[in-house]
Amino acid sequence: MLPLIVEPASLASHLEHDNLLIVDLCKTETWEQLHIPGAVHVHPSELVCGVEPATGKLPEHEQLTALFARLGYSRDLHIVAYDDEGGGWAGRFIWTLDVIGHEKYSLLNGGLIAWLKEGFPVEAESRPRPPADVELAIHREQIASKDDVLASLEDPDTIIWDARSPEEYAGTRRGAARAGHIPGAINLDWLETMDKDNHLKIRDDISEVLQARGLTPDKRIITHCQTHHRSGLTWLVGKALGYDIQAYDGSWSEWGNDPDTPVEGPAVQTG
Repeated sequence: MLPLIVEPASLASHLEHDNLLIVDLCKTETWEQLHIPGAVHVHPSELVCGVEPATGKLPEHEQLTALFARLGYSRDLHIVAYDDEGGGWAGRFIWTLDVIGHEKYSLLNGGLIAWLKEGFPVEAESRPRPPADVELAIHREQIASKDDVLASLEDPDTIIWDARSPEEYAGTRRGAARAGHIPGAINLDWLETMDKDNHLKIRDDISEVLQARGLTPDKRIITHCQTHHRSGLTWLVGKALGYDIQAYDGSWSEWGNDPDTPVEGPAVQTG
């Protein structure tokens, strides 16, 4: 029904479609003031396990089932996700859909910011959906585990895409007990995948940017950030470009807090 990356005008023309579910992942205070008509709100905390140190890992099956039951989920729905911060949480939600085997989904290009800028309608009313009985199957092949990443370090056909900031990658900004990056990882900050208006640079052929960094379509890509929030967007960019891409949901919060994982970066690793 809709492409993976949907523009605001296209979504606006489908708002009354019976099999459309719009999921808002904006800040709660934003949601309470305004959102796309008919959208249902998901707080980012519902998408993560929240357990230290790897707080961004996929939630337990029970938590996911409760979330999708609340959303009135069914496999017939085409689900469009958006947020107000560039697409990280929306991408993370779509990755979650991929993990449960859902196939019909889109990200709103530019999110709420683009929607408002282009003058499309909003509402403050909350319209809860009737809950559904759901049975979810978790497709682990969509997830890269720590062991998968470790094994990939000796695989010339796999590349790690580190979506954190250059400072985090270099280890001058620490987000875990150890600072630095996974050996051999390529750093391309998630912010480099979007323009100043939060639109993805897909239409500006961002594939050239990725390939210039060595993130080429002939390789298997594993992407991560600190908690698999920012890499929700980079995973989606890879998906849109047809890459063979997985996300490491443990991300740096798991890797950097494990004393046995290899790290490239500054000499001081504890503190």
